[in-house]
Amino acid sequence: MANGSVMAFNGLEWKVHVADGSSETKVVEPGVARRLYIQLQGQIWRCLMKIGRFFEKARDIAASEPTKAIHGVKVGMALSLVSLFYYMRPLYDGVGGNAMWAVMTVVVAFEYSVGATIAKSFNRISATFLAGSLGIGVHWIANQCGELEPVILQASVAILGAAATFSRFIPYVKARFDYGAMIFILTFCFVSVSGYRVDKVLELARNRVSTIAIGTSICILTSMLFYPVWAGNELHKLIYKNLEKLADSLNGCVTEYFKDNEERSGLKQEGYKSVLNSKASEEAMANLARWEPAHGRFKFRHPWKQYLKVGASMRSCAYCIETLNGFISSEVQAPELLKKHLKEVCMTLTSSSSNVLKELAMSMKTMTKSTKTKFLVQEMNFAVQSFQNVLKDLSKQVLVLPEHEMDEGKLKTQIVPIMAIVPLATLASLLIEIAERIEGIVGVVDEVAAQAEFEVVKYKKNKEKKTFEV
Repeated sequence: MANGSVMAFNGLEWKVHVADGSSETKVVEPGVARRLYIQLQGQIWRCLMKIGRFFEKARDIAASEPTKAIHGVKVGMALSLVSLFYYMRPLYDGVGGNAMWAVMTVVVAFEYSVGATIAKSFNRISATFLAGSLGIGVHWIANQCGELEPVILQASVAILGAAATFSRFIPYVKARFDYGAMIFILTFCFVSVSGYRVDKVLELARNRVSTIAIGTSICILTSMLFYPVWAGNELHKLIYKNLEKLADSLNGCVTEYFKDNEERSGLKQEGYKSVLNSKASEEAMANLARWEPAHGRFKFRHPWKQYLKVGASMRSCAYCIETLNGFISSEVQAPELLKKHLKEVCMTLTSSSSNVLKELAMSMKTMTKSTKTKFLVQEMNFAVQSFQNVLKDLSKQVLVLPEHEMDEGKLKTQIVPIMAIVPLATLASLLIEIAERIEGIVGVVDEVAAQAEFEVVKYKKNKEKKTFEV
């Protein structure tokens, strides 16, 4: 075992005592010592760099989403408030020394949004009250049975525990009361089993309920009064932003398709992917929004379920745009001159379709029912009809590879391989299908506007200027 070391002139010198009482001196060469020093220095530097990157990411998150930083402050504030039940003797005595349950409630029940906090708090307090009541009842019944008391307690724990666990597989219960079912099992077992050894079971249940009620009250009040994050408002933003992304994706895909080969950048608008991936978020937010009271522009019993229908309609349209994007990226392409022949009508149809989506997004964003949507849908349908007419005229001609010169933009009658027409037929069917699905979105948004009583804004179409006036 080494009991000391000295720095030699030419390196590190270690004196080691061995078992027979003798000692050995080992010298580490300067080169080896320097390498060890450099490795240690490198390890320390890498650790410091990782810590620096961690704080840099934390700073970026706080700067881009300040509500998350505020949420942390709110949780700290709630914990400070509930901790007063420990620090202040009158409050501590009032809850029977069970203040820790209030602190635990704040930790597990305080969520990011108001709806999530209310849902968890309601689940926790109602499950605790119900389980506590049943636990006291079962304890009283078992106590009257004398020697059969442990048997009855065990049977009740098994039956109610199994029933509550099974209820968590029921979709409705799992969506809204899963946390409550788990707390029910925990509290019932705690009260009924503890009651076998504790005489004051009623006081035990009362203290448990009162401390949890205190914790949930602090959670809800803090969440609602200090920079509240409403799940309903988040869902509302998600819906109208997804409508805008659909419009941008549709425009971007078709514009990319009609660019010349030399001009193609390969960059496509892929906002439709956000729409396809937002189903779980929409369902979670809609479920939490139902727990929230009226706030801001959202009245009591706002039709949050209808938002799920809007999301489903958008996804139906997004699937078509995804297919369109895949078609545009494929190697099978129509002849350039045939594409030029259909470019104008395709772009007109795309523009009118995306205009409808943008107007729906604005309608949802401002919570107004605009009569402009009706005119834009008419324009979209007219563009679909014009597109179909051009396709019919094109089909009456003998389809061929066109010559260099064209008479007033018309194709000359020469023979074209039939495979050259397939890409255009695919494009046409997709654009028409997208227009039909956009009409479906219009219908669902109109239902939301009717149920939520959106303000009606009337527009008149100025045919000369091709604009809309209030």
